[in-house]
Amino acid sequence: MESIETLNTRLIDHFGKDSDTSQPMFRIVWSEDEVEKRLVECTDLGVQLLYPEVREVKKYWYLRDLYVLERLVEVPEFQVKELAGKRLSYEPLWAYRDDKDQPVRPVWESTKYIIDIFYAALGKKSAYQYVDPYAPENKETRIQKLEEELFGNETKTGDALAYQQGIVVPQNYEKGE
Repeated sequence: MESIETLNTRLIDHFGKDSDTSQPMFRIVWSEDEVEKRLVECTDLGVQLLYPEVREVKKYWYLRDLYVLERLVEVPEFQVKELAGKRLSYEPLWAYRDDKDQPVRPVWESTKYIIDIFYAALGKKSAYQYVDPYAPENKETRIQKLEEELFGNETKTGDALAYQQGIVVPQNYEKGE
């Protein structure tokens, strides 16, 4: 299993960085570690403030103890003030969890698939077509490939010699009559 650092490096290598800020276009983070500065109108206890103020708050208060795939996006003009003047922000694209809301560790194949599908939905790239290597139509091709890898240079003569059942005729042998 690849580390999160390795996955983030692969995301940079495959999907690149922002040309202005050199920030990765995609990254994987732990939800509990992410905070952001926001313009808030209430305290943590819900008390209304007289004047809104910028506070550091948990970014993923609604996603607990899991990895999140984020995408770097330009903040819409009407939300710049809410994010304390930031023009770029990482926004969640995918939360790594199963159907029972249990955390799942990210893997490269699924992460790349998620981004490919996202780009396909935007019309920027074609959708990645997953081909099941165990599908019936691929079975014969797979068997042939495995046989070639395992036994590619095998012949009956080679096998006979390997098992000391073959006879070697020296090169300088002359047939005597």
